[in-house]
Amino acid sequence: MLGNSTPISSYPLPTPLARLSLAIPILLAAGVPASAGPPQGDPLSFFEGRTETAGTIRVLMRKPYRTRSVGHGRMERDGSLTLVQRVHDDDGQPSRERRWKVRRLGAQRFTAAMTEAVGPVQIDKVGQSYRFRFKMKGNLTAEQWMTLLPGGRSARNTLKVRRMGITVATSTGVVRKV
Repeated sequence: MLGNSTPISSYPLPTPLARLSLAIPILLAAGVPASAGPPQGDPLSFFEGRTETAGTIRVLMRKPYRTRSVGHGRMERDGSLTLVQRVHDDDGQPSRERRWKVRRLGAQRFTAAMTEAVGPVQIDKVGQSYRFRFKMKGNLTAEQWMTLLPGGRSARNTLKVRRMGITVATSTGVVRKV
């Protein structure tokens, strides 16, 4: 369910898929220590309120472009996180809304539904980072890593999108709690 109505498989390159690179950083920043905001053991609360993300997307055989998003998150009564992002890319496409619903599965595991993913998003804590893995339309797979930066209010994000094992898009960015 991409922000536009064009099927992803009709794009010559997975530009819309690479846009996910800044959605994931917001969720991956969940490793923020208790002193930076959320209570220890409750990383989802980091996303309550406003977050901002900025980065660069590189798609195979295309000029890199900047992307940014503003997210508004709220913790639900059941402990899940609802996150709505407004995404703006400098690639000529109109801005769009992305929605997340994230639930905790265990101490170091989460699952999420996201409008641009096909099926669930698997989120695992690996050391001090979070790894997101998910599938997308067009036979694409994505793996994203978020690592907390000093100060605990921002995190570095890296994303790789692959088609048939070949990297077709990458992204780097930073998410910060506002």
